[in-house]
Amino acid sequence: MRWIGAIILLVGMTAIGFEWARRLSQRSKQIRELTTALQHFEAEVMYGHTPLIHVANRISSTVSSPLSQFFKDFGTRLKEGNHDVQSAWQESIAINWDKTAMKIKEKEALLQFGQTLGQHGRYEQQKYIQLTLTHLRAEEINAREEQLRYERMAKSLGFLGGLLAIIVMI
Repeated sequence: MRWIGAIILLVGMTAIGFEWARRLSQRSKQIRELTTALQHFEAEVMYGHTPLIHVANRISSTVSSPLSQFFKDFGTRLKEGNHDVQSAWQESIAINWDKTAMKIKEKEALLQFGQTLGQHGRYEQQKYIQLTLTHLRAEEINAREEQLRYERMAKSLGFLGGLLAIIVMI
């Protein structure tokens, strides 16, 4: 019975390490995908003169989950008409943020961007999109460095932590 418990503990701790490593790799992937989505957003606003509801729906169909759900929620809130653009953006972030692997810095950049949505003309809006993209690109570089530095360690620590717990218990 002890050995079964030890194996379960080892597998559980190893799974925790692998989950930590997965989140590290997902963060850089999601930031990259968000950057692409905002570039799409910029093109639709600047050159397509597309309303935000349609932009949000188009982007939600091109990105993967959880970002697709964020843009879908944003478009739905705009369509309902109960929210202004900024509150729809902020609420969509608040509801969907925990599903992402991104950190607070990316959230702050998106919230700042959301405060400018619908407030300015197209060219001023483009400047805010470019500013947000700059922030996100810097965070993507940091996320990749963090991933390279900690991903392997996270996997190893999960397994070794499980072994340590088994040794201490025996």
